[in-house]
Amino acid sequence: MTAIGLPDPLRHSEFYRDTAWKRLFAWVLDVIAITILSIVLTPLTLFTSIFFFPLFYLCVGFAYRWATISRWSATPGMRLMSVELRDARGGPLDSGLAFLHTAGHTAAICIFPLILMSGAMMWGTSRGQGLSDMVLGTAAINRAAID
Repeated sequence: MTAIGLPDPLRHSEFYRDTAWKRLFAWVLDVIAITILSIVLTPLTLFTSIFFFPLFYLCVGFAYRWATISRWSATPGMRLMSVELRDARGGPLDSGLAFLHTAGHTAAICIFPLILMSGAMMWGTSRGQGLSDMVLGTAAINRAAID
């Protein structure tokens, strides 16, 4: 089956229904997972990461998001909430696009007003696209019940 693009939000609104809420809950779940992972990995750094924990946490979060989005086109939190990211053609994100999406998310986290703007955009656009999504042409859609 060849993907021909993202679903039209007017004709197929079910693909975008509640995705902003689901992404918010997924983000919270992923933050918890990244926090636990960062704490578990700290002894492997001989505890030196304690001295630069925010940067370490950011790097662990980047690796977590990039690896999982590259593999599943979703983070574990997004998978639990049954949403996935799709590119402009409607297909899953490849590693390069996953990297760019993760970089955009990380930049938005580092520049706090951008994450607020991105969140507002998710509630205010027809496809529920955040800032990174708009720049890259991606969107989060409700995942099919059967994979």
